[in-house]
Amino acid sequence: MQQEQITILYTSDIHGHILPINYGNNKPEDIGLVKYATIVKQARQAKKNLIVLDNGDLIQGTPLMTNFVKNYSYRENPTIGIMNQLNIDAGVLGNHEFNFGKDIISSAVGQAEYPILSANILDSETEKPAFGPPYITKQFSNGIRLAIIGVTTHYIPNWESPEHIKGLKFADALETLKKWAAYVKVNEAPDVIIASYHGGFEADLETGTPTEIYTGENQGYKMCMEIPEIDVLLTGHQHRKLTGFINDVLVIQPGNNGTHYGEVSLQLTKNAEGKWQIANKEASLHNLEQVENDDEVLHYINPLEKATQAWLDEPIGYINGDMTITDPLEARIKKHPFIQFIQNVQMEASGADISVTSLLNNNSLGFTSTVTMRDVVSNYMYPNTLVVLELSGKDIIKALEQTAQYFTLTDAGEITVNPVYIEPKPQHYNYDMWEGIEYTFNISKPMGERVEHVTYHGEPLMDDNTYKVVLNNYRASGGGDYAMFQGKKVVKEIQKDAVELIQEYFEKYHIVEAKTVDNFKVIK
Repeated sequence: MQQEQITILYTSDIHGHILPINYGNNKPEDIGLVKYATIVKQARQAKKNLIVLDNGDLIQGTPLMTNFVKNYSYRENPTIGIMNQLNIDAGVLGNHEFNFGKDIISSAVGQAEYPILSANILDSETEKPAFGPPYITKQFSNGIRLAIIGVTTHYIPNWESPEHIKGLKFADALETLKKWAAYVKVNEAPDVIIASYHGGFEADLETGTPTEIYTGENQGYKMCMEIPEIDVLLTGHQHRKLTGFINDVLVIQPGNNGTHYGEVSLQLTKNAEGKWQIANKEASLHNLEQVENDDEVLHYINPLEKATQAWLDEPIGYINGDMTITDPLEARIKKHPFIQFIQNVQMEASGADISVTSLLNNNSLGFTSTVTMRDVVSNYMYPNTLVVLELSGKDIIKALEQTAQYFTLTDAGEITVNPVYIEPKPQHYNYDMWEGIEYTFNISKPMGERVEHVTYHGEPLMDDNTYKVVLNNYRASGGGDYAMFQGKKVVKEIQKDAVELIQEYFEKYHIVEAKTVDNFKVIK
């Protein structure tokens, strides 16, 4: 009986991590495309039937890529350039590909020497795939035919600035994959169908129990249960590391930031009728420890890296006092000088006297006495812009109740983080702190009844009054399940991201006092 093996290597959620370095402290780490390139090149020599894919969120996420977009975007996008060097077979767009606007994503797609699979990202007028084909087929010399269909979470309009996605329609990923999987099965007659999905799982892989409030952002479990044609589902977006089976569909997700890559091994046999059939399928995750850097990729990226390091080390301002963060939970329970600083930046840039911001992750260290660009981009890794919305007092109360869900009480009665904000994906950025109003969260009360004593300029916040509130575009569009912000009147848009706004603030004031206005309490 004739047997063959197909190997699929894939990355997802690289987030601009090319070099094996942590830009926050400039220390080496076993991550990035420079190391992954070594793996791919070795695999090309060792494996006969090899497919190499990228599953999205490739171009955004590191200071190197921020520097590229701000200062060198007229050059080749380095993440695309490296994927071209690796001669990958196809890529899929992630939600963060849209963060920098249409010019950057269009340029990146245009530079790619491989197809960008975008079955459900459509031109809003023609309703045809906007960036590339919905699928590709690959036929190996042994006659095995393999099809790859690419879809992206359709939840992007709930996060992204409208001008970044103007002219695009994001069709339901599940329904789109159903349609194309059925089409491919009949019209292409492949032996294997791979779905590459920039999205994750909305339910426990083994039990099917929902693991998140169902929004449609992640549909991986339903895809496996409702689309019999697919054999393998490559996933991402949630930054989880997992392998397994759902309804006999092999699933895998390789984490984020280039710490791991995914490998799928398919064993096929030819039956008596001459038809290839999958006899076995396995998935595994591999880290990049002890993997050597690829000299060609290292040489390619060195000029931009040197420019980035110089840019990062530029002092842009000074702090009188202490804005360092040593305890992220404490910084969310009690007003921290770093949070106060960000609120001040947002209010000055927008003219609004109510502001909303977040401590984006638990690795944020705040600012020391001398602030460099490295400090700024380490704390603000997302290129979000600002929006001023007109909100009613009732909208604000709803938003406060939503953010108060971030906390829960331990068995010992201590305030801690609600586990749903940690698993399956950390979402600390979905806890908001407000400025310009005074409020209290009472965590001993049930969710939906925790907000107490909300005032504005010393007077009770009125349900029917309207207030101008500045917040980032992700939140303003409803991201993080803040549906009360969707469709509200936009008073102003500030088309500068946090890095640029902070830089301008320091240019104006040079030295900033570390102080707080203690306008909120979290009690039990």
